[in-house]
Amino acid sequence: MALSVVTAFGLVFCISCLLLISAWKKAFGRGKLPPGPVPLPIIGNILQLDMKNFPKSLCTLAKIYGPVFTLYLGSKPIVVLHGYKAMKEALIDHGEEFANRGSFPIIDAINKGLGLTFSSGERWKQMRHFSLMTLKNFGMGTRSIEERVQEEAKYLVQALKKDNGMPCDPTFILGCAPCNVICSIIFQKRFEYHNQKFLHLMELLDEKSKILSLPWIQIYNLFPALVRHLPGSHHKLFKNCQMLHDFILEEVKEHQKALDPNNPRDLIDSFLIKMEKEKEKPQSEFTMENLTFTTSDIFAAGTVTTSTTLRYGLLILLKHPEVTDKIHEEIDRVIGHNRSPCLKDRNSMPYTDAVIHEIQRYIDLVPANLTHSVTRDTKFRQYLIPKGTTIIPLLKSVLYDDEEFPNPDKFDPGHFLDESGNFKKSDYFMPFSAGKRICVGEGLARMELFLFFTTILQNFTLKSPVDLKYIDTTPVANGFGNIPPSFKLCFLPSSKM
Repeated sequence: MALSVVTAFGLVFCISCLLLISAWKKAFGRGKLPPGPVPLPIIGNILQLDMKNFPKSLCTLAKIYGPVFTLYLGSKPIVVLHGYKAMKEALIDHGEEFANRGSFPIIDAINKGLGLTFSSGERWKQMRHFSLMTLKNFGMGTRSIEERVQEEAKYLVQALKKDNGMPCDPTFILGCAPCNVICSIIFQKRFEYHNQKFLHLMELLDEKSKILSLPWIQIYNLFPALVRHLPGSHHKLFKNCQMLHDFILEEVKEHQKALDPNNPRDLIDSFLIKMEKEKEKPQSEFTMENLTFTTSDIFAAGTVTTSTTLRYGLLILLKHPEVTDKIHEEIDRVIGHNRSPCLKDRNSMPYTDAVIHEIQRYIDLVPANLTHSVTRDTKFRQYLIPKGTTIIPLLKSVLYDDEEFPNPDKFDPGHFLDESGNFKKSDYFMPFSAGKRICVGEGLARMELFLFFTTILQNFTLKSPVDLKYIDTTPVANGFGNIPPSFKLCFLPSSKM
């Protein structure tokens, strides 16, 4: 009996050694990966990471191993880029080599490499080009889309007035506005906030975001081959995504009935027309599957990120009433109360512009970014990174750079103002990432944030139902990024309106 135990122990020890040797071979077989902590068999460097604050763990490791280092999640090597210089060199100077999307097992299982956000190679190039051109054709950066956002901002104000200044949780209402802007681009229509179909769409998007934040999904991403066969919340996510696609396909069928090839009304029409043009083309990327996944990607990116930034921003403004007072003064001086804010006002409102930039920097919405991967064996600095290696461009390390932004843990609009009070640009401002995979909707998101924030503050004074000292702006970890803790506030109608 004792001998069999010793034999079993020896077998486990030998297997562990073989796995460790295999990990090292992967690191140095096809290339010379950057240095990093020594991985353990099977689990890699997981024990050296705080999975509840993954980005902070990466920043700590960067102090030991430098701005470019390798760690292992399971047996998979990942190269981390820390700091502005490393990020710029990789994503901008070597943009083509770092342009592919990194593996994210739970999403890979759902999307199968389709759509816009998580595709790579030629498919991604075609979906990105189509999305950019369609957004441009339907008004991104022009008066057309600005008018849609202004109209939605008015509906938002009307909805907020219904609370009569009583404490409310703004989560739902702040999700409706940006979601409707995306609806107008994709479906050529907006919904009333309590329309049952719209509520169903909002529920699906919210549920998807919540499931992706669960610890179980992190476990799935580490051990997908094992976990996919176990019961768990990943099955609910698969069902949720299928329901979202069914929602989109229902709209597509309605579009097909009234499609005019010479007069596309929205993104779906444009995609259907492109599908028809390429129907004889072998292996065309313009398929019904790619339409549903691309549309789903745009909904998730255009709704969740903007609404979370708005909600987090209001919490920060509650915490800093002196900042809110200065924005009110600038609104009174530049816009007044007899017209709606417009995008050109931004050039005359440096303080408000600085506050919105600082909100985006401070909340650090997606601190670890969406992963990239290299398109081919890539020489980077003194290293050789094998094709397909996952890359984490750590946005937190840039947005919280203490030389560019002194006291980065402090909310300070002065980070984006010069000594004369003029708005000051910064190359380190990368909330939308950088390079070839910078967010497709950056222009739309920035427009929405300015117009929604200024319209809300033009019409309301913000009041906290609790003492300021009890307001906590510490983010809650949420899978892909940070979200604010739950809170309530009062929207008191402005006496000047």
